[in-house]
Amino acid sequence: MAAEKAPQSATNKQSELAASKVAVGEAYEKLLEARDHFASAAQAAGLEVRHDALEHLLKGREKAEELGAQANTYIREKPLATISLAFAAGFVLSQLLSRK
Repeated sequence: MAAEKAPQSATNKQSELAASKVAVGEAYEKLLEARDHFASAAQAAGLEVRHDALEHLLKGREKAEELGAQANTYIREKPLATISLAFAAGFVLSQLLSRK
């Protein structure tokens, strides 16, 4: 009786080991698939962020050019006011920086 149980026990353990190897292999394949999926998703998200950043950069550049053009127009139309404003700003800044 005990002699019969030993081979069956060994056979059961071998079949369990084989089944475990198969399960580990399948889990590993799923892990690799998940890694590839997340890598693709991260790359897509990175491309979207990059696209949005470039879009904001272009909008900011356009706005800066627009404001620069407005400043140039104001300077040409009102040179005395521009000089007075620059003098006042310089005076205030020098007073703030010279205080101890």
